[in-house]
Amino acid sequence: MKFKLYTPDASASSDKEVSEWPELEGDKGIQALRQYVLAVRNNKRQGTASTKTKAEVSGTGKKPFRQKGTGGARQGSRRTVIWRTGGVVFGPKPRDYSEKVNKKMKNLALRRALFERANDGKVDLIEKFEAAEAKTKAVNEIINKIAPEGKVLLVDDNFEQNMVLSARNIERVGMVDPATINALDLLSYQRIIITEKGTDSLIARVKGGES
Repeated sequence: MKFKLYTPDASASSDKEVSEWPELEGDKGIQALRQYVLAVRNNKRQGTASTKTKAEVSGTGKKPFRQKGTGGARQGSRRTVIWRTGGVVFGPKPRDYSEKVNKKMKNLALRRALFERANDGKVDLIEKFEAAEAKTKAVNEIINKIAPEGKVLLVDDNFEQNMVLSARNIERVGMVDPATINALDLLSYQRIIITEKGTDSLIARVKGGES
């Protein structure tokens, strides 16, 4: 897979071939990617939504009016679902939405996400991230040269303190290391910028989880 490699100040670029970048044939990994994304989102759900049935709402059990002679429909309880303040039929109850995803599926999903993003031209490489001082403006200028718009994810093994202090103030920028990045991170950003060192670590992680 071929990528654009930028200098630290993004003033110049060249093409770099990364032969070990994940490449998958056909639809391999698409289902794993879909299932992983759904699992991550479900695991974030609290599952605390709750309604009361007619057996749980407060109210009298007395028949509201006589059965016949009123000209209206018969009613047996004020707690029935058709009355205001009555119970709810088939309403939500607290439940656990969490799903377990095994390591093999996580790795396949990550590989597919890396392949898809690179294949779409959304991944760029940079020699390294560096900031002489904690200046948001300077770092923002570098990022804008590579990705003028959209959300941008920066990936590196170990960000310098000045880089962290500068980039964290940019709303559209996220920062993550290769050890914790996941498939959803890659899909949530329009552009991914990875350092050369971060690329090596990411490939090593992916290859280590293939078996």
